[in-house]
Amino acid sequence: MTSTRDIPENLYSLHSAEELLRQKARSMVAADPRLQLHLAVTEAAMDLADSLRKFDTHDEDLKVAMILGMRTFNAFGASIKLSLSGYHQNSALILRDVMETAFLLDLFAGERPLIERWRFADKKARIREFSPVKVREALDARDGFTSKKRAEMYELLSELAGHPNMKSSWMMRPQKDGEAVIGPFVEATALEAVISEIGRLAVQVGEQLDKFFPANWGLETRVGFAKLKRSWLETFYPTTTAEP
Repeated sequence: MTSTRDIPENLYSLHSAEELLRQKARSMVAADPRLQLHLAVTEAAMDLADSLRKFDTHDEDLKVAMILGMRTFNAFGASIKLSLSGYHQNSALILRDVMETAFLLDLFAGERPLIERWRFADKKARIREFSPVKVREALDARDGFTSKKRAEMYELLSELAGHPNMKSSWMMRPQKDGEAVIGPFVEATALEAVISEIGRLAVQVGEQLDKFFPANWGLETRVGFAKLKRSWLETFYPTTTAEP
């Protein structure tokens, strides 16, 4: 039988299955206040990015922060969509990009002249001064961190989602000791792992974006994020002040 759809029949069926999985994932989120909090603080960080990009400015350095914020907005949206549709590994791969962008925002927020250097750097200079590892090293040196937690988290996302290797197959298994599967699936542990990482990164992104806001701009959005961030920290890190 010839299909009149504008996409192949199998791809249409795959999309239908993804939508069913999304409904299942939404039900799981609805039953878990912690997952709801992760997504709420993520939405608030995305609102910050949207609010900042609306500020009218001729400051090219500030525009860099706006563009990076917009990049995280798109990345969070894509990562959430993929995770709720059952593509946990692909969702995590996008989160590595968010992490790298958050670190760059952190570096720029602490030393604004670096933005201009980054804007005009050629490829060789950008790799030498602003590669992901150089940015992490600069942040650790600035903050006096020696445990290299930034590097550990980046490498974890790289191994699980960024590079084809044996560990990357872990995120393709609905059950820890089961077989890898082809196509999307929704399972509680995988869903919680990815959404909790989305929330953690959203807090970091929101903290950095807030530092670029001009005085008295976007106050309602900034207050909304601050309230959700405080609730998030009280829920997941009630007594610790840890390195990111």
